Amino acid sequence: MLKKALFPGKYLQGQGALNELTSLITLFGNRGMILASPTAHTILQKSGLNHHGNPLAAERFGGECCEKELTRLSAIIRENRADVLVGMGGGKTIDTAKIAADRAGIPVIILPTIASSDAPCSGCAVVYTENGVFETAVYQKSSPAAVLVDTDIIAKAPVRFLVAGMGDALATWFEAKSCSETQSPNECGGLGTMTGLALARLCYDTLLRYGPEAKIAAERQTVTPALENIVEANILLSGIGFESGGLASAHSIHNGLTALEETHAYYHGEKVAFGLLAGLLLTGSPPGEVETVYAFCENVGLPTTLADIGVLETGHGRLMAAAEKASSPREFIHHEPVTVTPETVLEAILAADAIGKQRKIATA
Repeated sequence: MLKKALFPGKYLQGQGALNELTSLITLFGNRGMILASPTAHTILQKSGLNHHGNPLAAERFGGECCEKELTRLSAIIRENRADVLVGMGGGKTIDTAKIAADRAGIPVIILPTIASSDAPCSGCAVVYTENGVFETAVYQKSSPAAVLVDTDIIAKAPVRFLVAGMGDALATWFEAKSCSETQSPNECGGLGTMTGLALARLCYDTLLRYGPEAKIAAERQTVTPALENIVEANILLSGIGFESGGLASAHSIHNGLTALEETHAYYHGEKVAFGLLAGLLLTGSPPGEVETVYAFCENVGLPTTLADIGVLETGHGRLMAAAEKASSPREFIHHEPVTVTPETVLEAILAADAIGKQRKIATA
């Protein structure tokens, strides 16, 4: 198996980066079209940006990255003869734009309005059912043509999004390390690269160093060096790190948790963070490492118990549905250096929850 890596064509980050959007559209095509979340719509209307003398037209995102929405958007792309698609919004808006652009054979520009996940830089996207249950991961022919991150916009978003992004990014190093140790395939369909592994480690180190300070900046809606660093970690370092490094138990346990309807109100990165805690226990990680991750989650406000992601009924029978989904044969969890069964995953989930509860009591 060859080593493989993927990168976005361009990455631009900073205050006022939105002003580069029209020039990027012109760089890649003539008829740009924007898929925009409700928040993105408002931002565009206030920006006054135009393309070829006309206001930037935007199609509203339907709310879920599912086949129904992808079919609808594909028809609109054809009707408008768009040759560049811009995905502006959160993770599901971005994933929908990536898949639709890939199917249409046109470049996609990603403009995240939140730093809640590593979706912007990757060629991977997740498709859900119309009810929000994880269905499958879809891989595009290439990564986005450009990623444009305006930190003024990110700083004005609710803080919970930034924290969720830290949860998603927190798993990057551990999953890439597992794939490296077991020589499991990354998300590019090859072996992980030194670049992917090194960026995954840099992502983890950046989170530990700047995460708490960046959260404070986000609470005050101010752009500081710490916030810039965490935005880069959440989006660029984690995006390249997971795709060119690989995924393992944290994301599989996230996928399993989506089988429990009450978790649908919680963000991807929040469930990944709990999935990471369970994954560390599943693989017998050193106590000091487990302590560091729990402490970081507590410090920035990431989930450490099942109740933190809405799961109040924790009977074995009910949680087994999540464990079985997480450990299905095609899941990333089998990239871990241990034998995985639904039973071992269930025990890891319960253990992570028990430790989280105990720590909460100890600090109350």
